[in-house]
Amino acid sequence: MSSAAADLPEITVVSFNIQVGIGSHRARHMLLHGWRYVMPHGQSLKNLERIAALLRGADIAGLNEADAGSFRSQFVNQAGFLAERAGFPYWEQQRTRDFGDLAQHSNSMLSRWAIRSVDRHSLPSFMKGRGILETRHELYGHPLTVCITHLGLSRHARFDQVRDLAKRLQGRRGVILMGDFNCTVRSPEMRLLLSESGLQAPPRSPPTFPSWAPRLAFDHILCSPDLEFVSMESIPEPLSDHLAVRARLRFRPAAPADADYPAPGTVPAERMDRLPDSP
Repeated sequence: MSSAAADLPEITVVSFNIQVGIGSHRARHMLLHGWRYVMPHGQSLKNLERIAALLRGADIAGLNEADAGSFRSQFVNQAGFLAERAGFPYWEQQRTRDFGDLAQHSNSMLSRWAIRSVDRHSLPSFMKGRGILETRHELYGHPLTVCITHLGLSRHARFDQVRDLAKRLQGRRGVILMGDFNCTVRSPEMRLLLSESGLQAPPRSPPTFPSWAPRLAFDHILCSPDLEFVSMESIPEPLSDHLAVRARLRFRPAAPADADYPAPGTVPAERMDRLPDSP
């Protein structure tokens, strides 16, 4: 690594499906705590305090399944609560499924840098409720776009969603895409996303699901080629049914406009065979 690369500031990014603050960390909790998806419970704020402690070292945090303030969350906007408790001065939210006072699903992002603009996009889905929260920032003289998403449970839906994502992001610079993708990096739909968008995965994708015995790498942080991964890890604190993932990134030094990056849709087959995956 060159000294110029080593001198560039690093960005610490965390992606976490917080499961509405339910706090499942045993297999039996998925059954015994199922009622917490729809009813308020006294443990939720304590769980959120623990999640806030986990997020405090991050510069940017992307959240899935944060309730935007409804009966089940005791009318607490969980992203706003976490931003305040973890010391993030800026945050944004996309309500993906709004059931009024009963439940409000969201994608959310917390940031230590000012948010210059924000867009909220819908993704194709059989039932409305999948989307992309896109925020734009200025970091160390570089424009940075952060996209938070949560892909569908069915492979058919995910293929439609990654095609939409790839179309929006292909060829763009200064992009971080993260969230719960409900599939591993070696799945056909993720291969399509990486090939068509030009985004890159980290050298290793740590398993995140289920949090009590993680076997599947469902939670991802991807970036455009003008950024590089310094490190990538899961955070072994089971505060949800997913583990959080944390990446340290930095801008590559003086990346020229004509750098030798593969064009979208042209990743060679031999590189596709070496895509990283969980151990």
